[in-house]
Amino acid sequence: MDFWPEFMASSWGREFVAGGFGGVAGIVSGYPLDTLRIRQQHSSKSGSAFTILRRMLAVEGPTSLYRGMGAPLASVTFQNAMVFQIYAILSRSFDSSLPLDEPPSYTGVALGGIGTGAVQSLLLTPVELIKIRLQLQQTNSGPVSLAKTILRTQGLRGIYKGLTITVLRDAPAHGLYFWTYEYFRERLHPGCRKTGDENLTTMLLAGGLAGVASWVACYPLDVVKTRLQQGHGAYHGISDCFRKSVQQEGYSVLWRGLGTAVARAFVVNGAIFAAYEVALRCFPSAHVAPGKRV
Repeated sequence: MDFWPEFMASSWGREFVAGGFGGVAGIVSGYPLDTLRIRQQHSSKSGSAFTILRRMLAVEGPTSLYRGMGAPLASVTFQNAMVFQIYAILSRSFDSSLPLDEPPSYTGVALGGIGTGAVQSLLLTPVELIKIRLQLQQTNSGPVSLAKTILRTQGLRGIYKGLTITVLRDAPAHGLYFWTYEYFRERLHPGCRKTGDENLTTMLLAGGLAGVASWVACYPLDVVKTRLQQGHGAYHGISDCFRKSVQQEGYSVLWRGLGTAVARAFVVNGAIFAAYEVALRCFPSAHVAPGKRV
């Protein structure tokens, strides 16, 4: 009976719930654009994002834009809570000599983000594999049945296909992501890294810019990851996928769908940071030491 009040009285509890709000806001706001991005990356014959959108609406209906959303939505609360908590711990651990009332250095922020990206890949790889396969299929099978099929036929190796490329993508991307967010929130609202009193506009803009920067930096790896995880068995590893993709479609294939991804990244990450910060401030006794809050 006392679990929930005690849970919400702790910083871990508040940040877990706030991270969940941020994650849900990001998934719902950006999922249609994510579906278009995946289809652009999948084949050179897909056409522009607008062409894909028009065809999907005409042939598969509006709900096709949200196909496969159950997998990331089901895991997003824990995933975002984990990301925020690990980042808070790691960014501080690289600046252990700093007093608690001072925010971590930008070096600590970047290194903490790199570590966070690497750790979260363990959770994200199966979720994204299932999501990608659902987004590319024309049927309406659910994430649970698909996951069971993969585990039954391929085991854990099948469900974790793409783990290496996910780590290579997410570790440096998260380092840049958190560094960009901290840098721009301070530029837009001087002193807010220490006081934590930035406004909603600062949260949206800094979060959006952080998302754009990280996606531009990691996008070629994301294209390779999508093709490896699509399940057709056409590639034998990262280097083979990269080589065959470039040979068949040119280097431009590594940037296909970037415009859609950048638009989505700005919307999604602005929503994530804004929802997280606003939710955190709505909880009683939700003051968090500067540098803990991302």
